[in-house]
Amino acid sequence: MAKYFVHPDIAKAETISTDVYLHPEVFELAKEQIFSPSWQFVTDVDHVKEHGSVFPFTLLENYLDEPLMISRDKEGALHCLSNVCTHRGNQLVDQPCKLHQIQCRYHGRRFHLDGSFAFMPEFVGVENFPVDRDHLTSLPLFQWGKWLFTSLDKTTSAASYLDDMISRLAWLPLQDFYFRSDFSKDFTVDANWALYCENYLEGFHIPFVHAGLNSVIDYGTYSTELFRYSSLQLGLAKDGEVAFELPSSSPDYGKRVGAYYFWVFPNMMFNFYPWGLSINIVKPVTISRSLVSFLTYVWDDSKLEQGAGSELFHVEKEDEEVVQAVQKGIRSRFYTHGRYSVNREQGTHHFHRLLAEALQ
Repeated sequence: MAKYFVHPDIAKAETISTDVYLHPEVFELAKEQIFSPSWQFVTDVDHVKEHGSVFPFTLLENYLDEPLMISRDKEGALHCLSNVCTHRGNQLVDQPCKLHQIQCRYHGRRFHLDGSFAFMPEFVGVENFPVDRDHLTSLPLFQWGKWLFTSLDKTTSAASYLDDMISRLAWLPLQDFYFRSDFSKDFTVDANWALYCENYLEGFHIPFVHAGLNSVIDYGTYSTELFRYSSLQLGLAKDGEVAFELPSSSPDYGKRVGAYYFWVFPNMMFNFYPWGLSINIVKPVTISRSLVSFLTYVWDDSKLEQGAGSELFHVEKEDEEVVQAVQKGIRSRFYTHGRYSVNREQGTHHFHRLLAEALQ
């Protein structure tokens, strides 16, 4: 494998080694060095509204494949727990439900809804039992508005990943956002997850790939802002196109913002439009295949299908086609590295720097 270095000066830098997209060892290495320490979107609190609610899920299914669950205990507190029994490793909960206790259907071990051990039949005479490892592992849980996030690394701060986005959009009435399944969809993309992300991270391709989006966004004023583990692409609306009605408390007050495109390392996109939010999660499946989930939350349905937030599935298909073509092209013996546009590819350069940092 190549050593990973991307020069900090974008004017001097070359793009990251194509090993990132093509080498099986890098794909495996990324599990523990990129994805396990990161914060990942889980679901929203509407799935665990009531006391006793339990919501099982697999974190990045087919990649990290970690069985987890969100529970709300009888006091109303939320917990993110391992969904694996500490006795013999059976998966505990297989569908959303309401419970008084979590009980393993294999040998009857029970846990409280905060994950603590409750009872085990036929264990009389077992020495040094129970101990800490007999409780379900509890993972960090972060809530922003109604959205829940977790990390497999208990030492990683959610703030370094999410706070720049949260503070920028503090004026939004997040309690008014509601999920729309009819505007949500999964897409299978025959390309490495990182290629999909780096395409998202630059507006350079908009005039060439997205004619519809280019007609409503002012490409000349399109800008990128970089943070530690995230970045923002700010799309200003052309005259006559729908834009946010920003309060004076917003740092963007006075601008005709048509879209906030927030990316959070390594694989999450939060696209805020005047009608609401499209969350895009890029999930690695194989080294050359990804699943991209579009999850739509609406705030003002009177503005749906207008401006930058219209025809999202069509825009995705345009991105899908070009990213799949790149996946084929980078296998060429004649391609090793590219260069960056200083003015248009700051987000991709930033992403490659984070990849190189994590993979060293």
